[in-house]
Amino acid sequence: MKKISFKYKNLNKKIRVDSYISSLEKSLSRSKIKKLILSNNMTINSFVINDVSHSLKYGDLVEIKIPVEKTHNLKPFNYKLDIIFEDKDLLIINKTSGISMHPGAGNYDNTIVNALIYYGYKNLSNLGNELRPGIVHRIDKDTSGLVVIAKNNKSHVNLSEQFSKHSIKRIYHTLIWGKLRPQNGKIETLINRSSKNRQLMEVNFLKGKKAITNYKTLEIFENNNIPTFSLVECELETGRTHQIRVHMSHKGNNILGDRKYKKKFKNIKIIATDLEENIKGLKRQFLHAKVLGFNHPTSGKKLEFDSKLPNDLNKILKKLRNSNK
Repeated sequence: MKKISFKYKNLNKKIRVDSYISSLEKSLSRSKIKKLILSNNMTINSFVINDVSHSLKYGDLVEIKIPVEKTHNLKPFNYKLDIIFEDKDLLIINKTSGISMHPGAGNYDNTIVNALIYYGYKNLSNLGNELRPGIVHRIDKDTSGLVVIAKNNKSHVNLSEQFSKHSIKRIYHTLIWGKLRPQNGKIETLINRSSKNRQLMEVNFLKGKKAITNYKTLEIFENNNIPTFSLVECELETGRTHQIRVHMSHKGNNILGDRKYKKKFKNIKIIATDLEENIKGLKRQFLHAKVLGFNHPTSGKKLEFDSKLPNDLNKILKKLRNSNK
């Protein structure tokens, strides 16, 4: 058990305890500090405080306990990574669908992290827990597209701050059922964990984290041979868990192939049988992280990357376009 103790000595300024601990202990991420506080591992003036927003006052004596976590040996996973950019500070990976970002319950061996180990990346940033070296942000297992990996702690801190300030450019392309009303706009809600299924998220009107998605309709596919579909571009202002999937479902326009946020597949009357086969055969949600842009953590240079739709998604789009002719 490791302990951190300090006395707050600023006479003129109050500050949130989680922010102050983060400024003192660069080895602890904000999410890690939050978990420690919520798990009753912090005392202030000998009283247990589990409020991350608690304001420190002059003379407060703070002690935080850091339990020793169970260690896991990360096994290398022979999996081909599509690395589209690399320098001494970071990697940009074009992730395929069907693979999780990092080890977790039920899957400790076949993830992007394990693949990075196989590629020889053994000294990535360690600000997250030991199962998430280099992981600054995540996209869902069955979502494809661009992710950034931090090679060192300095890069991790800088990129995390950019994510926290919502200054990172993140654009996704998705194919939804029907047409959005209006076709272009902004969705701004609170998102919280579902009360019915803890593995899902939902829009909540009373509590949760603010979630903002800007969207515009790029194409509409609509004729007598097919149901109505829309290709939509979503730009995130925030990055909540399952945000685009939840927001599209909230609008009543579920993402094609999304098993979690869509009702059971209904019989659809499609004259174009090859299109029907491709739609029914899609094993994941039609969601792709297409654009990722940010300031380089060392040079400050603006970087922006673009990823083409993978074949399984592009094939469906081509058939929809052909059906519209």
